[in-house]
Amino acid sequence: MSIFQQYNEEKLIAECKKGSRKAQQQLYEKFYKKMYVTALRYAKTTFEAEDILQDSFVKVFNNIEGFNGDSSVEYWIKRIVIFTALKYNRRKMDKAGVTFDIDQMESHQEPNADSTFSNYNFQQLLGFIQQLAPKYQLIFNLYAIEGYQHKEIAEMLDISEGTSKSQYARARAALQEMIAQEELKVL
Repeated sequence: MSIFQQYNEEKLIAECKKGSRKAQQQLYEKFYKKMYVTALRYAKTTFEAEDILQDSFVKVFNNIEGFNGDSSVEYWIKRIVIFTALKYNRRKMDKAGVTFDIDQMESHQEPNADSTFSNYNFQQLLGFIQQLAPKYQLIFNLYAIEGYQHKEIAEMLDISEGTSKSQYARARAALQEMIAQEELKVL
């Protein structure tokens, strides 16, 4: 980020902190697309993603005073979107009676760079991810896409690290199965 961009971002945040609607609109427009893509990864439908995004930006503007510049604005907003999506999904899973599996004591190998997913564009991969069971979708997104470690995921979701690892392995296997089925359709 250039010094000019950083200055403009700082100025934009300062105006948002003063309650400027114009600055809030600019901040929203600047980050809407990136954050929408993040919300989509945690949602089953575009409507859910839009709800998550709307709730997230409400939180952003209600808590903008708490932004102190220790990280980039984009990172701060993205964390709000992720935590809003987690809360949204947790409520949805609670209503459906979905729980995380009890810690599996199976061996688990961390994935290598897997070429299984490299032949597909973003929309195709997003479609596969959205078909995952909610618990698998959450953990896959947090680990494979957002880059959180299993220990961090375990803390966020109040599960064990082993459960995070086993759920990730199952999510990955489910995605590979979906891709295999898709490839069979082509033949």
